[in-house]
Amino acid sequence: MAIAETSQALITNDKVVFGLLAATLGFVFWSSSRPTGLWQRFYTFVPSIVLCYLLPAAYNTFGLIDGHASGLYPMARDYLLPAALVLFCLSMDVKGIIRLGPKAMIMFVVGTLGVMVGAWVAFEAMKVIHPATVAGETWRGMTTIAGSWIGGGANQAAMKEVFEVDATLFGQFAAVDVLVAYVWMAVLLFMASRAPAIDRWNKADTSAIEDLKQRIESYQAQHSRIPTLTDLILILAIGFGFTSLAHFLAEPLVAWITSLPAEWRLRDYSLDSLFFWLVILATTFGVALSFTRARELEGAGASKFGSVMLYVLIAAIGMQMDLKSLADKPLLLLLGLIWICVHAAVMLLVARLIRAPVFFMAVGSQANIGGAASAPVVASAFHPALAPVGVLLGVCGYALGTYGAYITGIVLRMLAGG
Repeated sequence: MAIAETSQALITNDKVVFGLLAATLGFVFWSSSRPTGLWQRFYTFVPSIVLCYLLPAAYNTFGLIDGHASGLYPMARDYLLPAALVLFCLSMDVKGIIRLGPKAMIMFVVGTLGVMVGAWVAFEAMKVIHPATVAGETWRGMTTIAGSWIGGGANQAAMKEVFEVDATLFGQFAAVDVLVAYVWMAVLLFMASRAPAIDRWNKADTSAIEDLKQRIESYQAQHSRIPTLTDLILILAIGFGFTSLAHFLAEPLVAWITSLPAEWRLRDYSLDSLFFWLVILATTFGVALSFTRARELEGAGASKFGSVMLYVLIAAIGMQMDLKSLADKPLLLLLGLIWICVHAAVMLLVARLIRAPVFFMAVGSQANIGGAASAPVVASAFHPALAPVGVLLGVCGYALGTYGAYITGIVLRMLAGG
């Protein structure tokens, strides 16, 4: 890649970067496990999972590494995430997830509407605050964020083509997307650490969530054992074996779908996205395994292996952030912050009205803003057993992304006088 050749980062060798990320995760977990002293007070206010995300972001921002030139995030996304999904879903309680009720889906749909309304409010607000920021073609760039925040990367790319977004403008809004989305993700992770207090204030009924967690914990306790070498090898074999099967099936499937007539508009549903099918297949394999004896591997720590993979993904996500990337048009960041604040306000208001647990609000939001790659990260911050809920909602975003973003773009064009 050309970008790797021009990188000015101090560390450009991915082997070294990976070791740095592993050492960072080790430091965070070691320090957060200290029972007393300064570290205990520090982690009272800063959840460890947030630090796993922010420290790599600092490395990238200040030039120690170059997250965009690194191949670690694509590796974590395409290999570790599907394997983690298999291992998380392997131990899932399907009946328990169904008993969570309709509020999870309600909050997801509200999150989509919050993104759409937030775009319009942010555009009008910036007309008053700094008209030059939203002058000209800015509205076109906003459609790409709408695609990303409702669906994912495929929907974002679709909006770039549909609304003919200039490459420079696309790059600026890609930076807004990354910065604002990951800041919001950090806020959600912080809220996860305060979930019991928030739910008490909201008088939310968390009985179904607690029942699901207890059922998983009870199953783990009944089958818990010291893992043997065979157990560990089987966990790796299942995780990466089914990941490879997902890749094996997804690639020809995507090739076949792209060969179908364009007028069928399958791209509108992200059905031509390789990542979409990786998530679908890995999740399906994991759910199918939960009905077999393979589920007993949870007693040997299958979901803990999944958590390790997920934390590596968190660190790789963090190293994508660059706080200096908006120097040419810094007030676009304010536009993005207003946008996400409206989304957050809509989510919090509806959660309050229907007394939805903060888990549903957080995962419903992240399933929109971050998609299937990061929704399980937020869900697992509440409990590893809840990660599949994030996956299922994240996948739903791909179907809505293009339509919601297109409607948003049409309204923005009208607001811009186009």
